[in-house]
Amino acid sequence: MEKAINRQRVLLQHLQPFPSSSSPLVSASVCAAGDSAAYQRNSSFGDDVVVVAAYRTAISKSKRGGFKDTYPEELLTAVLKALLDKTKLNPNEVGDIVVGTVLAPGSQRATECRMAAFYAGFPETVPIRTVNRQCSSGLQAVADVAASIKAGFYDIGIGAGLESMTANSVAWDGSINPKVNKFQQVQDCLLPMGITSENVAFRYGVTRQEQDQAAVESHRKAAAATAAGKFKEEIVPVITKIVDPKTGEEKQVTISVDDGIRPETSLSGLAKLRPVFKKDGSTTAGNSSQVSDGAGAVLLMRRDVAMQKGFPILGVFRSFAAVGVDPSVMGVGPAIAIPAAVKSAGLQIEDVDLFEINEAFASQFVYCRKKLELDPAKVNVNGGAIALGHPLGATGARCVSTLLNEMKRRGKDCRFGVISMCIGSGMGAAAVFERGDAVDGLTNARQIHSHNLLSKDAM
Repeated sequence: MEKAINRQRVLLQHLQPFPSSSSPLVSASVCAAGDSAAYQRNSSFGDDVVVVAAYRTAISKSKRGGFKDTYPEELLTAVLKALLDKTKLNPNEVGDIVVGTVLAPGSQRATECRMAAFYAGFPETVPIRTVNRQCSSGLQAVADVAASIKAGFYDIGIGAGLESMTANSVAWDGSINPKVNKFQQVQDCLLPMGITSENVAFRYGVTRQEQDQAAVESHRKAAAATAAGKFKEEIVPVITKIVDPKTGEEKQVTISVDDGIRPETSLSGLAKLRPVFKKDGSTTAGNSSQVSDGAGAVLLMRRDVAMQKGFPILGVFRSFAAVGVDPSVMGVGPAIAIPAAVKSAGLQIEDVDLFEINEAFASQFVYCRKKLELDPAKVNVNGGAIALGHPLGATGARCVSTLLNEMKRRGKDCRFGVISMCIGSGMGAAAVFERGDAVDGLTNARQIHSHNLLSKDAM
């Protein structure tokens, strides 16, 4: 309220007549509206890109969890179908579907995603493609759709994420170019992710106890959120099968709860685990993200289209940033990406009410939180990837659903939220969202005419 009063005072000063005729008719003045003026001058526009629905599957442990015998495309089918069933959207109106996915062979996964769209009820006229920016692929898919809507390519799109780490594992296909030995940064791109975690811990002084404490908190918060039913709004139950590895017997099951959460996790228990990647290291299976299976999908559209159709607005997509960092400490990515995305939105870190930062490793999560001086009470309030799991291509889409639903629950006390993650080979990504009903209730969405720069009539 104080910022708004100060801005009004400044505007009134500009409107006052000059005391003498000799004064210039126009004068330059430093804007006193504050550092966040770039955002504060924005109202609710019809071409805002908004999220009207976001769903995910439960996240299951790779090779051992509820989805170990589920085809990857079935996971994507479940969340795509949920968007149609729950919103009653006409699938013919979707301009494109973009799916973030990492480990599967590119052409095969692209075909699997096309199959999933048909299974979910989309007509042949709706296109689909995949995108791979490693661990940020799901968020990148959402950002790509938001950018396309903003550019006027189409009005409605879906950003999704999919990963079955049961079906596809981290591996290098073919030989490695010997030229790699001449470039240190190229060599560092090939480092195991666990080694980059050890590098972060060593270089920035993140202790084993700090890492284990972060893991305990992740499981504690995720267990509490599950017990309170917080994830029910975002999780789509998936009917699938479990095959007994000994007898081959198939049993139909419904998977609707994340199965990697361990409420009993304790510092004393984690302290017994040996480092995995380095003999005298601090990264263990207990303070690293879990290898998982899952999918998520986010329905985005122009604000005026959403209003015309009567859809509730869950959130507004405000900005996105992807940055590059030293590959040997790739985990620091969020510490660079978050300030970039926040600045792009015209905000300051202090303006952000909630953060979803992917817990690839506790070392990098703790470092980024400390580097940005974030209030722990604002970060991963319902747990993170250490407890929930990290299905690489799906994590970004999962975080959108988790963040926006939590912002909705908090209401007026929570206006802005940030999603961020580190990226293998040395990058970081972040996006800023605004709670859907946070705009001034007295300000109607302003009409913005379509660009009509490209023909939408291809046939």
